[in-house]
Amino acid sequence: MLDKAFDPASMEARLYAASEASGAFGAHPESNAQPFTVVIPPPNVTGSLHIGHALNNTLQDVMVRYRRMQGRDALWMPGTDHAGIATQMVVERLLGTQGKTRKELGREAFVDRIWEWKAESGGTITRQLRRLGASLDWPRERFTMDAGLSKAVVEVFVRLHKEGLIYRDTRLVNWDPVFQTAISDLEVESRETKGQIWTLRYPVEGEPGRYILVATTRPETMLGDTAVAVHPEDERFKDLIGKKAIVPLVGRAIPIVADTYSDPEKGTGAVKITPAHDFNDYEVGRRHDLPMPSVLDAEARIWLDEIAGDLRALDGVAEPDFVRSLAGVDRFEARKRIVAELERLELFEKAEAHSNTVPHGDRSGVPIEPRLTLQWYCDAATLAKPAIEAVETGKTEFVPKQWENTFFAWMRDIQPWCISRQLWWGHRIPAWYGPEGSIFVEKDEETAKAAAKAQFGRDVELTRDEDVLDTWFSSGLWPFSTLGWPEQTPELAKYYPTDVLVTGFDIIFFWVARMMMFGIHIMGEVPFKHVVIHGLVRDEKGAKMSKSKGNVLDPLELIDAYGADPVRFTLCALASPGRDIKLAKTRMEGYRAFATKLWNAARFCEMNEIAARPGWDPATAKSPLARWILDGANAAIAEATAALDAFRYDDYANALYRFTWNSFCDWFLEFAKPVLNGPDGPEKEEVRGAAQHVLGVILRLLHPVMPFITEELWTHLGYGGEASLITAPWPEATAVNGAAEARAELDGVVRLISEVRAVRAEVNVPPSIKTKLLVQGASAETLARANRWIDAIGRLARVTEIEVLEGAPPKGVVQAVVGEATLMLPLAEVIDLGAERARLNKDRVKAEGEVKKINAKLGNAEFIAKAKPEVIEENRERLADAEAEIARLDAALARIAG
Repeated sequence: MLDKAFDPASMEARLYAASEASGAFGAHPESNAQPFTVVIPPPNVTGSLHIGHALNNTLQDVMVRYRRMQGRDALWMPGTDHAGIATQMVVERLLGTQGKTRKELGREAFVDRIWEWKAESGGTITRQLRRLGASLDWPRERFTMDAGLSKAVVEVFVRLHKEGLIYRDTRLVNWDPVFQTAISDLEVESRETKGQIWTLRYPVEGEPGRYILVATTRPETMLGDTAVAVHPEDERFKDLIGKKAIVPLVGRAIPIVADTYSDPEKGTGAVKITPAHDFNDYEVGRRHDLPMPSVLDAEARIWLDEIAGDLRALDGVAEPDFVRSLAGVDRFEARKRIVAELERLELFEKAEAHSNTVPHGDRSGVPIEPRLTLQWYCDAATLAKPAIEAVETGKTEFVPKQWENTFFAWMRDIQPWCISRQLWWGHRIPAWYGPEGSIFVEKDEETAKAAAKAQFGRDVELTRDEDVLDTWFSSGLWPFSTLGWPEQTPELAKYYPTDVLVTGFDIIFFWVARMMMFGIHIMGEVPFKHVVIHGLVRDEKGAKMSKSKGNVLDPLELIDAYGADPVRFTLCALASPGRDIKLAKTRMEGYRAFATKLWNAARFCEMNEIAARPGWDPATAKSPLARWILDGANAAIAEATAALDAFRYDDYANALYRFTWNSFCDWFLEFAKPVLNGPDGPEKEEVRGAAQHVLGVILRLLHPVMPFITEELWTHLGYGGEASLITAPWPEATAVNGAAEARAELDGVVRLISEVRAVRAEVNVPPSIKTKLLVQGASAETLARANRWIDAIGRLARVTEIEVLEGAPPKGVVQAVVGEATLMLPLAEVIDLGAERARLNKDRVKAEGEVKKINAKLGNAEFIAKAKPEVIEENRERLADAEAEIARLDAALARIAG
């Protein structure tokens, strides 16, 4: 007998371990079954499971389990990313606790130490994915730094270099002064910062006493100014275009150029241009062929090597000795000293409080510096063209389709991709430097030496490039490198291209696009056919989760509290396409109750000798009740299948919730109780047969999203014999004779009972009180149906008898309309209708007040301008709820109006 209570903790680890050990999650390249392939977005090897991972992997697991049950040879490829900066940071911190540094160890010993750390601690997130129930093919697990993937990375780099698609160039990059490396846009976090904007006076050359005012938030970069830009149509500066201004403190004369980048409405209308330290300035510098001296070093300290020759003394304007005193000073300290010196020289106009968005390193937490450096680049524009065409022609489809616009917007304006990083952990760039500036890009050092000898006619000394590749380079090869490429493996032949990629919208640029570019160029085919984009998981009010706000939900704590199945079901039910998820614990409590409802229903079935009957034929069912639930099961199969085929996870979950809770548990089992409690006979056997069949259908339909409870019930009730539910076939509709008639019969009874229940609830009739039901205007068919089901109506609607009313209704009745019939409950003797009317009116006034208050707030332009989007959305939802409550109260008042 099943335990009395549903206890997920008692079953999850046991069931998962058994499934993994049995090989049930494994793919079978040797089989003739049609493949279905999903590659996991590889989580960082340093990571722990967060709620975004839980959502992403739940959706993948639902899809993989569904296709596996359909008989597809499903491969869900597991793996982790080496996470360059994150992993190096973790290990450096560990060394710090031992009083050591990376540089003291040296590169080789430090990399060895990282591998040791990975062996000890790098499997945290894969263990946590098992707790979620993720049915990955674990023996195939890959790591972006393993030998096979490293070989693939070198192969692609060398090939693209020989094709001219990888090259070196000096350009502006995001530079992290703590890690002293270039970083990608994804590793940059924009933060709202309260600072100041300083207005400075730049003397106009040759016009003593005349200044051009420029505003800046970063006075320290003025040492590298090479122009002042004004808008070509700004009348205030037209006579200055082509003249020169003097950079205070430095004494460098710089041109005043006309450029539309300068906005006449912002600041002073004149902008100082520092091409080596600002991305917008860099573009202006390129347009006007300006010099681009750097004035900050790798640690964001003042560096004067490139401007030393520009320093000249000018009375009251430039002080070379002061500038030299700044050498090696931190950028923020230099800012203070520069502002103070400008004040002393009376070249400081004013300072104002100013809030602006400042890019910070997401790992280091410090402001990022745009920095002009020599890096390796990939010609992303050339690689992007076939990827764009693949989406335009439908070879790869985004779900929802609107995300194609995000993809196109970025891909059609794509910039060269900086692929080098100044780190020690990662794929070291396969480039060797020889005499006379020669570079040899080859698969290994021996081949590079041979190439150098061929060029110079002798053995020459080579030095390997110190940099490593951007992590996104190796993860861009993920759909085919994990299948064994560059080797031509059976897995590669069968499982590439993959079927579905499930990911968040925030990495469409950084990962989805890279995989498409590399996949098409290297493999000749798109890496996946569908890209399913899900939203972010936010808190119940719609705010982004963050540790500082204290609103983070830990999925492992949620699994401990509610069980993995309710957590998974909640995430699935809330995953509406194109929308972020507002996650509240109350929703999880509700779906925990759903799991309990299913458990109790199965236990009720077991107590009534309802168990699996493999040979039972639904087509033999004769009673309306059996035919009705069998027909409902067919509809649930159709709805669930269509939803999953369309990647509508929310529709899938909600369809099964309705059918399981309402149709099966609340109605069918309740209608069946008198039969099950009655004497043995054909009717009881038929009800048992229908019950076991439909419960089996429910378990199979729910399995992709609730794998633990369904597996436990499936096995316990004898559905699969020795076979796991994992490999059970996805249910298909069965023939049901007289389905339409059964549907009309039982749906009519359900509507009648539901309406009576709603009336009683609206006017607060206690459950203990029974009343008769007056019916007026009902057809003969409706009355006959009501009489056939009088026992069920009496028990479930708390009705003593049904009476046909011919004349005018008596006073004190509450009315409802079902189809052609008017239903009336005589409640004058049961409750105080006047008091009920007063209560409903009072509630309506309260709801109306709420509507007015929220409308006033939403109609306030200042509120709309200043409030956070999630606050506005919350108020709109409250308004909709209040308006719905008014409609409900109006309906209730109308029922008792007489």
